[in-house]
Formats: sequence, C-alpha cells, structure tokens
Amino acid sequence: MSRPSPDPVRAGQESVWDYPRPPALRRVESHIEVRLGGRVICDAPSAWQVLETSHPPTYYLPRTAFAPGSLVPATGTSFCEWKGQASYLDLVSGDVVAPGAAWYYPRPNPAYADLVDHVALYAAATEGCFVDGERVVPQPGGFYGGWITSGVTGPFKGVPGSSGW
Repeated sequence: MSRPSPDPVRAGQESVWDYPRPPALRRVESHIEVRLGGRVICDAPSAWQVLETSHPPTYYLPRTAFAPGSLVPATGTSFCEWKGQASYLDLVSGDVVAPGAAWYYPRPNPAYADLVDHVALYAAATEGCFVDGERVVPQPGGFYGGWITSGVTGPFKGVPGSSGW
C-alpha cells in the first residue's frame, strides 16, 4: 500500500506525516495522568515523546511518577530497530492487573538514552490516560502505543490496511 494523503492540519495541530524516520525524541512539559482500577497510578509533570512517521506520539513517563507497586515485571521482550530491546511490565492497581501493558528500555541505543527510567504504556489497557486533562485515544491496531490527542492529525498507522505504510 502506498503512503496515504495526510489529513488537513488545523491551527494548533501537527501532522504525524511530518514526523521523521528514524523517530525523534521530544521533551514535553504536560501534565499526564494514568488511571487504572479506580485510581491514579501515574501523575507526571512531563514526559518524553517518541515521534515517528505515521504514528501518534508515544509517551514515555518517568518511573518515579508511578504509584508504588503499580509497575510489576512481566515476561517477554521485543526489539525495536531504533531503540533496542524492550522489557515489559504489568500495570497493577489493587485487584486490577493489565498484563504486559507497559514497556521500557533498560539499555536503549545511545540516540534514545533519555528513555532510561521511563515507561510507555498502551492507553487501551487502562481506564484512561490524560494529557493536560484531555483523554487520549489509543492508537488503533493494538500493536502500537501511540496516544492520539487533538494536537495531532493522521491518518494513523494501525488502521486496517496500513501495514505497508
């Protein structure tokens, strides 16, 4: 499938089709909240975003912003050609467990060293993720961890038929 036409960009938005490959890192000073099991399990004043062509930003949140006990080692790893080998975590809040819903890079490749001690997660596995009070929409497809807000426009990789983008 060929690259789709980018959606129109309105004031205050950016197109994911302007993001680079390999992905870029961007520091954001935004209030980020993650809810699970009726509780806030992460309350972060800032994060790193990974910006990659056709993907909404993936947010990497400081480990220190997570409630004690909310990140539990899980089985499995994956490999990113840019960032390196990822390890997985379960998200836990009381009796609620979201298995393998978060990941991190213990030893990322040098270009992504800022991601050390930061965790990304699948918004769809939570009760809600919020950026400056706005509820994010999970990136479609289940494989990717991007967060869609009103500040980005697509189309986004992960929709049916996008595997060749």
